Amino acid sequence: MQQPAVTLVAVLEEEYETRRVLPPHLRRPEAPEPPFTYELRDARPSDLPHVREIYNYYVTNSTVTFDEDTMSLKEWKSKYAYLTKLGMPFLVAESPNGQILGYALVTPWKQKKAYRFTVENSIYLGQASTGKGLGTVLMQALIERSKQAGLKEMIAVIADQGADASIAMHKAFGFKEIGSMGHVGYKFGRWLGTVLMQKSLKE
Repeated sequence: MQQPAVTLVAVLEEEYETRRVLPPHLRRPEAPEPPFTYELRDARPSDLPHVREIYNYYVTNSTVTFDEDTMSLKEWKSKYAYLTKLGMPFLVAESPNGQILGYALVTPWKQKKAYRFTVENSIYLGQASTGKGLGTVLMQALIERSKQAGLKEMIAVIADQGADASIAMHKAFGFKEIGSMGHVGYKFGRWLGTVLMQKSLKE
């Protein structure tokens, strides 16, 4: 009578033994995280695809912006040309390897000519750059550059939900709350309001 075939499976020792953990003093130290370094400079056309990527993340994942449709590269190029023509600051933070970590810019508060010395600020950071103080650095640089450009008043329009850190940062730079609007935006199935803050750039 033919005997049934028997399949032998080799089991490695480490597959059935509990893996041993070395005591802390014998473990190889983890490589330190590289320092968070960057350069602030004026934005260039070649930065716009990266700026677009940063901004569109917030469009699709947050209520920081009330935009619901992502911006195209063509729209960003048009915006860049417009701000350049007006002489308004548009800054980026660039890492040593050329990655755009965040950006800051101002846009005219209103289109009517009498508002020409008043601007609205915008600061957006890449996800890997949050919580490292970059927003504060960009804000300081944006204020200084706006003064140099002859601008006199800066307005911040901040969502009234989930933006406590932004409100606190603006207060730290001397922005004063000048009003609020409730239920003026509808995004992600809920109503949102805005907090208005203002800083004078006059010496």
